[in-house]
Amino acid sequence: MAAGTGITAATEAVRAAPRAPVVWPGAPMPLGARFRVGPDGVAGTNFALWAGGAEAVEVCLFEADGAETRCPLTELTHEIWHGFLPGVRPGQRYGYRVHGRWDPWTGARWNAAKLLLDPYARAVDGTFTLPPEVYGHMRDWPDQHVADTVRDERDSAPYVPKGVVVHDDDDWVEDRRPKTPWADSVIYELHVRGFTKLHPDIPPELRGTYAGLAHPAAIDHLTRLGVTAVELLPVHQFAHEDHLLRRGLHNYWGYNSIGYFAPHADYSASGTAGQQVGEFKRMVHALHSAGIEVILDVVYNHTAEAGELGPMLSLRGIDNRGYYRLQHDPRRYADYTGCGNTLHVVQPQVLRLITDSLRYWVTEMGVDGFRFDLAAALARSMHDVDMLSPFLAVIAQDPVLRRVKLIAEPWDVGNGGYQVGAFPPLWTEWNDRYRDAVRDFWRGALPDVRDLGYRLTGSSDLYAWGGRRPYASVNFVTAHDGFTLRDLVSYEHKHNEANGEGNRDGTNDNRAWNCGAEGESDEPEINALRRRQLRNLLTTLLLSTGVPMLVAGDEMGRTQGGNNNAYCQDNEIGWLDWSLLEQPEWRELTALTARVLRLRQTHPVLRRRAFFSGRAQAPDGLRDLAWFARDGREMTEGDWYAPAATLGLYLSGRDIPGRDARGEPVTDDSFLAVLHAGADPVAFELPGAPWAERYELVLDTSREDQAEPPGTVLEGGTELTVPARSVLLLRVAA
Repeated sequence: MAAGTGITAATEAVRAAPRAPVVWPGAPMPLGARFRVGPDGVAGTNFALWAGGAEAVEVCLFEADGAETRCPLTELTHEIWHGFLPGVRPGQRYGYRVHGRWDPWTGARWNAAKLLLDPYARAVDGTFTLPPEVYGHMRDWPDQHVADTVRDERDSAPYVPKGVVVHDDDDWVEDRRPKTPWADSVIYELHVRGFTKLHPDIPPELRGTYAGLAHPAAIDHLTRLGVTAVELLPVHQFAHEDHLLRRGLHNYWGYNSIGYFAPHADYSASGTAGQQVGEFKRMVHALHSAGIEVILDVVYNHTAEAGELGPMLSLRGIDNRGYYRLQHDPRRYADYTGCGNTLHVVQPQVLRLITDSLRYWVTEMGVDGFRFDLAAALARSMHDVDMLSPFLAVIAQDPVLRRVKLIAEPWDVGNGGYQVGAFPPLWTEWNDRYRDAVRDFWRGALPDVRDLGYRLTGSSDLYAWGGRRPYASVNFVTAHDGFTLRDLVSYEHKHNEANGEGNRDGTNDNRAWNCGAEGESDEPEINALRRRQLRNLLTTLLLSTGVPMLVAGDEMGRTQGGNNNAYCQDNEIGWLDWSLLEQPEWRELTALTARVLRLRQTHPVLRRRAFFSGRAQAPDGLRDLAWFARDGREMTEGDWYAPAATLGLYLSGRDIPGRDARGEPVTDDSFLAVLHAGADPVAFELPGAPWAERYELVLDTSREDQAEPPGTVLEGGTELTVPARSVLLLRVAA
C-alpha cells in the first residue's frame, strides 16, 4: 500500500494502463477493418470478423513499441463480430484474439493466447518467423503424435505480423485497362522480385519491388518483346514454412498465402504501413499505360497454416472447422493440395472470403485476371471434383469476375484431381498435354504425331465443346515449376541439392534432352545444338494455336543450374540474370522471340478465334488446315499412326472463320510450317497448286542470326532441303 494514501499497488497499475477506446456497435458489413466516418461525423475504423463458433472476439491495437490495447467486440450479427472504434485511423496496426473451446478431437482449436491476422487485412506489417510461440499447440512436445492436442498458452503477439488499417481511395477512376482479347494475348510469367532484382538499369532501392517492375527499364523489355500480359507469381501476403526457415531458406515463389487482400509486404519499396497498397496500384497503372495486363497467380486452395502440426496464424484460430476441410477424424485435415490443408470452399463464409478477395483485386487494385493454383481443389464439392460446384457457379454469375481472365491449373493432388479439358466456358486452362507433346517431339520421343497435331492447332480434342474456343488452351513448354527452357536442353536429371532435401523434391518426369552432355558444356557443337533447340521450342510455342505463355528469362537463356524446383531459392538461382543480354547468342534468342511475336500479332491466321474445321469456308477456297508429309502429299490416317520426325502444316489465310468488328470477312496470308526434329537434313516437297505457286521463306530456326528474314522464294512442287532439327515458316507468295 502506498504510504498515507490508502491506494493499493494494483490500483496504481490500473491507473497507469492505457485506457481502452470506446467501442461503438458498428456494422457487420463490410468484413475487415474499414476506415470511415461514423456517427456524428466522427472518423474511425469499423472492424468486422466472421467467427462462427467463437465465444468472444477482441480486436487488439498495437503501438510502435508493441504496446497492446484489447477492445472487445460485443456485437454479433449473423456470426459476424463487429464494432466501430472512434479515432482509429489508417496506419493503425491490429490483430484479433478469438476465444472458444480447445477440443482438437472435434476440430475446435480456439486459443486466445494467439494473435490472429485479419483474413480481410489490406496490408500486413512484419514477417512470419514461426518461433514456438506462434503455434496453437505445443510444437516441441516430446510425443509428436499427440502434440497438436496440447494447447500452448504463450502469447504470440510479439512474434507475428499485424494487419494495417488502410485508407480506401478511388485511384482507378482514370485507369485504362488494355482489355486484350484472349485470342490476341501472350502471357509472360514472372516473379516480381526475381525479374527486377538484378536489373542494372533499375535503381538499387527499387530492385525486387513493385516499383521496380513499374520502372521504365522493366516495362521496356516487356513491350519490346511483345507480350500483352504479365502473370505474377503469388503477391498475396505469404509466410515461410518452418522446415525452410530451419535450413536458412525462404519460400521464394510464394505459394503459401496467409493474407488474401494484402500485397506481399517484402516487395514494397515505399514501406509496409499501408504504402504497399498504393505502390502496387501504381505498378498496375504503369503496366496498363504500356498496354500490358496484370494477371495474378492466386492460391486459394490452401493456406500457410499447414496441417495439424502447423502454426496458428489466422483462419485456424478464428474457426478451424468453418474454414478447413477436416477428415472423419476432425483432428486431421483433408489435404488435396500436398501442403497440409485445403480450404473448405463449399462453406459460404469461405466462398465469400475468396470471391470478396477476387473482386477487391479487380475493382480496387486494378488487376485483369487470375491464374488459380490447383484449381481442381476449389472445384471439389464434398469430396469429388464437380464442375457444378459452388465455387464455379458463383464465378460464372458474378458480374465482376465473369468479365476478367480466368485461368485454371486444372488439377490437384487428390483422387480424380486431373481435370485438363473439363473446366466450363469462361475458363482457360494450363495445357500440360501441350507441354509434354512438344517436349517429346523435339527430343525424339513421340511414338507418332497424332497428339502433336492436336496440340499445335488448339487442342480441339480437349476444348471443342460447350462453345469453348482455341484460346481455352494456355500453351506452355516451361513454367516456374520445372526446368527453365535452357535447362530443358542442358540437363536430363534434376539437380536440386541446394534445396536441402537430398534432391528428392521436384519431378523426375522432365522430358528433357541434354544434347549430349549433362549440364554446362565447353563443346561448341553441343552449345550450338542447344541454342537451335531453344529456337525450335520457342518458335513452335509462338506459332501454335491457343494462348502462348512464356516464362521470364527463357527468351534470353536463363538457367537455374538444373534446379527444377527453385521454390526456395531467393538468390541468383531464382533471379533473372540480365547480364545474359550482353552475350550475342542470347541477344539473338531474344530478338527471335520478339520477331515471332510480331509475326503472330500481324497475322490473324496465327491467332485464330475458332477451331480449324478441315473444310473450305468459301466455295472457291482451300481447306483452312492441311497436313503434309515429306513427299508433298497430304497425310493419310496411316501417316498419323507412324513414327515421324517431320511434319508440315498449311494454314489458309483465305479461310479464316468469323468476321471483323465491321462485319467484314477476315483474310490473311497463308503459311506453310515445316517442323523437323530429325538429326539429319531431309528433303521436303513443297505443296504445289492449288495450295501455292510460290513460297517465301520467312523464318529458319537453323540460322543463328535472325536479324533479317531469309527472303528466299521457292516454287511450289520443288524439293526444299530442311536443315536438321529446325522449323521453317514459309509464306504463300502472290
